[in-house]
Amino acid sequence: MELLAAAFNAACAVDHDSSTSESDTRDSAAGHLPGSESSSTPGNGATPEEFPALADSPTTLTEALQMIHPIPADSWRNLIEQIGLLYQEYRDKSTLQEIETRRQQDAEIQGSADGCPSSEEAPEEDDGEEEEEPASPPERKALPQICLLSNPHSRFNLWQDLPEIQSSGVLDILQPEEIRLQEAMFELITSEASYYKSLNLLVSHFMENERLKKILHPSEAHILFSNVLDVMAVSERFLLELERRMEENIVISDVCDIVYHYAADHFSVYITYVSNQTYQERTYKQLLQEKAAFRELVAQLELDPKCRGLPLSSFLILPFQRITRLKLLVQNILKRVEERSEREGTALDAHKELELVVKACNEGVRKMSRTEQMISIQKKMEFKIKSVPIISHSRWLLKQGELQQMSGPKTSRTLRTKKLFREIYLFLFNDLLVICRQIPGDKYQVFDSAPRGLLRVEELEDQGQTLANVFILRLLENSDDREATYMLKASSQSEMKRWMTSLAPNRRTKFVSFTSRLLDCPQVQCVHPYVAQQPDELTLELADILNILDKTEDGWIFGERLHDQERGWFPSNMTEEILNPKIRSQNLKECFRVHKMDDPQRSQNKDRRKLGSRNRQ
Repeated sequence: MELLAAAFNAACAVDHDSSTSESDTRDSAAGHLPGSESSSTPGNGATPEEFPALADSPTTLTEALQMIHPIPADSWRNLIEQIGLLYQEYRDKSTLQEIETRRQQDAEIQGSADGCPSSEEAPEEDDGEEEEEPASPPERKALPQICLLSNPHSRFNLWQDLPEIQSSGVLDILQPEEIRLQEAMFELITSEASYYKSLNLLVSHFMENERLKKILHPSEAHILFSNVLDVMAVSERFLLELERRMEENIVISDVCDIVYHYAADHFSVYITYVSNQTYQERTYKQLLQEKAAFRELVAQLELDPKCRGLPLSSFLILPFQRITRLKLLVQNILKRVEERSEREGTALDAHKELELVVKACNEGVRKMSRTEQMISIQKKMEFKIKSVPIISHSRWLLKQGELQQMSGPKTSRTLRTKKLFREIYLFLFNDLLVICRQIPGDKYQVFDSAPRGLLRVEELEDQGQTLANVFILRLLENSDDREATYMLKASSQSEMKRWMTSLAPNRRTKFVSFTSRLLDCPQVQCVHPYVAQQPDELTLELADILNILDKTEDGWIFGERLHDQERGWFPSNMTEEILNPKIRSQNLKECFRVHKMDDPQRSQNKDRRKLGSRNRQ
């Protein structure tokens, strides 16, 4: 969080000179003066003469809501029922749209910075050419298409494109920023409807299939589908409350208060489901391999047009995808609400509760897999030194692999001999390093160890091909209670940097100094999903934004994802760089706003109580 704050301060410093003129331009386009409240003054050129109700005082959102009639319940339910997209399709298209929107924003700002006239010159040109004024596009069309789908086959539109919204005149009352907020809340509601539709298909088409029930043993069915009925029941109640909120008024007052209530009191069903993921995946693979009848029936069910060509596995992972995506949707709302407003408070509360749920889900998955992994590693180790207990509830594997250790004295480093290096094998845990040699029988003989906090690394300067990708590892206190030094050679530059980052995570990287807090941090967004293959890698979802902390010449990046501060390595060809410094600055500011409210006074009466109740389940 300190590093994030430093990043935010640096972004503010970089962006200070340009942000004022930018905000003035946006305010002018929106039809109100700089510094005015976006939700408290009429926009899009509205005047008191056009709207008599606005003559006496500026229109607040509350006043605007009183002027608009509730949307008919049947109309809203019909919209929900007519959503033709399964959640998998919705999610993919939504994130692709998000990526494309960022690209357009990046290109527009870059173009305006490179070739467009300044804001001071523009008025002089317009004074004498009145004919050019009508050529400017209407302000409403300038609103971004925020993360929603416009699919004629699904009859799925933006909030501002709904007939009830178009005919109400509310678009002439609300400010552009409030309309963006409405779109963000509308996306949360409609995406929940799409998600519920996919869950219902999982249950009715797969889980309750009579032929599948006969093939599966009750224990197999329980592991495969877990508590999905509980998850679907919660989603249904959640969606009904969101629908009722939408029916109250076509201008949505808020949704984060509903999200907070369900995250705090009902979303524990997600933790139960997601924690079963390791066993679910293993059982699914075993069934496909060992039961031909299961494999054939599932393939037949997947061909049904209802499934849109999507496999059963994509339905089984829906709850985990939804709970993580829901947190991002609340973040999207939080970025658009007025600062220090009541809606900001409810959005922050909802976000913090969702963070707790997502964290508990992740810990549940990791706990299952880590315990089995630690038992397997313990069985393979033979200690040449004093035995070190490997299995611990608070210990997990960060990285393992083979390196080459220099075998001669320092004076022989430049000797050209094939035996200059010999293989060793490292197991790096979150609190311990174990150094071994591989022996026959898939065993490892341990000859040294050290606490992870007592490790130091140093990269050697280029000393020719023989010593390429070589670094020095120092154990300040090893198993013999003395200092030890190892000169180690990796197979590539990326492998060397990955080991150095894992062994000493607080060292200075290429773009960030963790000690001085100085920042020069490029950013990328994910354009191709990536599943981590090693413990030190980071799984990427489409549209993730990441700070680059380090990178290698052979195509790997060490980055930090902005929305959750998770760090890890990933291939650079899974991402594209965000080149415009203003967009990077905006991303940092939005991230800081989301995470700045880690206030003990806000959380001491809520978070610990809720987390404790979840852990007891």
